[in-house]
Amino acid sequence: MDSQNHDRPIIVQSDKTILLEVHSPDFNKARNDISGFAELLKSPEHVHTYKLSPLSLWNAASIGITADDIVTSLQYWSRYPVPESILFSIRDIISKYGLISLHKVISEEAYFYLYIPSKKLNLECRSRTKVKDLLLPVPEEISQSSQILDLKPDTDIQFGFFVHHYNRGELKLQLMKAGYPVDDLVPLKKGAYLDISFRTITSSGYPFILRNYQREACDAFIGNGKKGFGTLVLPCGSGKTIIGIAAMEAFKTNTLIVTTNIAAVHQWIYELLDKTNLTKDLIGEYSGDRKEILPITICTYQILTWRKDKESDFPHFSIFRERDWGLILYDEVHVLPAPVFKVTAEIQALSRLGLTATLVREDNREDEVFSLVGPKRYDVPWKELEQKGWISEAHCYEIRVPLKQSLELDYAIGSKRQKYRIASENPIKTQVVKQLIENHKEDYILIIGQYLLQLSQLAEELHLPLITGATPNSKREELFNKFRKKELHILIVSKVANFAIDLPDASVAIQISGTFGSRQEEAQRLGRILRPKEHGSYFYSLITRYTSEEEFAANRQKFLAEQGYKYHIEIWD
Repeated sequence: MDSQNHDRPIIVQSDKTILLEVHSPDFNKARNDISGFAELLKSPEHVHTYKLSPLSLWNAASIGITADDIVTSLQYWSRYPVPESILFSIRDIISKYGLISLHKVISEEAYFYLYIPSKKLNLECRSRTKVKDLLLPVPEEISQSSQILDLKPDTDIQFGFFVHHYNRGELKLQLMKAGYPVDDLVPLKKGAYLDISFRTITSSGYPFILRNYQREACDAFIGNGKKGFGTLVLPCGSGKTIIGIAAMEAFKTNTLIVTTNIAAVHQWIYELLDKTNLTKDLIGEYSGDRKEILPITICTYQILTWRKDKESDFPHFSIFRERDWGLILYDEVHVLPAPVFKVTAEIQALSRLGLTATLVREDNREDEVFSLVGPKRYDVPWKELEQKGWISEAHCYEIRVPLKQSLELDYAIGSKRQKYRIASENPIKTQVVKQLIENHKEDYILIIGQYLLQLSQLAEELHLPLITGATPNSKREELFNKFRKKELHILIVSKVANFAIDLPDASVAIQISGTFGSRQEEAQRLGRILRPKEHGSYFYSLITRYTSEEEFAANRQKFLAEQGYKYHIEIWD
């Protein structure tokens, strides 16, 4: 070991993981340094683990961090010499970012020019069918002069291609999968001007000021003017809506906001009216009930992706062309549905901001968010905001209950899916719910589950209100408002409450069933109770013992465990 480095806080390993010692006096400095180019995998009490992945390194390159910057940082903070294979890999991966670039064609609005610097790379692109199908030959009159392109006059353009504008996003995605992320240098449209500014006193009479991390996140998105597209990752309850509004204030342009459900639409409208100078006549709701398209328009993913049948077009995609938008804001961008990727021409032409608590996708399509919305510009650990009091301290419990004896045979002979459902709907869980309600008489409680029959039976037995996807929007709003006004202190909700429901007084969540091993869902459900509380919040997950539900629960909890949350295991007898 190099003696001069024995107090340094990180260890770089040959499998591309980085171990960071939490108790080191240099922990914060080192973490701030490496978080710009390494992906946080887990952050328990003593040692945090990061990973050097192509995506994390390309995220870094997109904001101007060079291979030399990364190597210097690792060598400075590392306790042991950094493996040579790691240094080579960093330089190799970073070198591929922006090697291929996309440019405006001055004389053609329908096409872009894909700059490729060499014959070898030209052949590499043409050898990949999904890339080749998107490439068009450069017209002869243009190939004679790079001055017709948005390029330096002496640029050699013989190896490049034309790309139709509507293939802009798909091409970037396919080249990224091939290991050559494109530097998109086509200018973004500005959009129509709209005066948006924060109030210093909200309409409800409270002083308002952006928190430091909210301003940092917004600044990271806006950057030096070259940016204006990307994704911000912050915990539930940290005020991502406010950060989105801060971006709108900075761009001052017509904005389309896409979010997860009608309750989230109304929440955005409330926050905009409460905290900005915008008036009702400037904010439109585009939903199943209303079709308003105004300077600020808020719609749902569901309405965008509705169509009559699988062969039909998506009629509501036209909203992307209805106004002179300057910014598209994707709330909970990690759930961005695949059909939305089809409108890549409209998405790619505009400034675009993705907001999420976690980029975890069970389908491993995080690279699509990178290509079509933009790279991660800002990330902050959940525990860091908890320690500073911006989100609630959360106590997580897994309560394991026995399977009802009469169901043991059905479970034994059931298929994998049947076993999971039998374990999830275990009737003994009702007894646990009753006890937890008794233990938290003074708290405001959400009971969350996956299966509607289970939820309906629980609501009937406990005489509690139930909100599911079938509950009319007006009834949902009525029940949510009663909960906010403390006229109700317990609500049973299906997975419709996984996202973007603002219930600031909820301090207890009881999860009775979930969507198999979804880490994203586990994080979102904990997020429903993370608004700051004096005595913290409690998250209970009820699991049937000695069944497949235990295995799925372990995977569900993985993301939160990596963020530093501990689950206390209790056995229900």
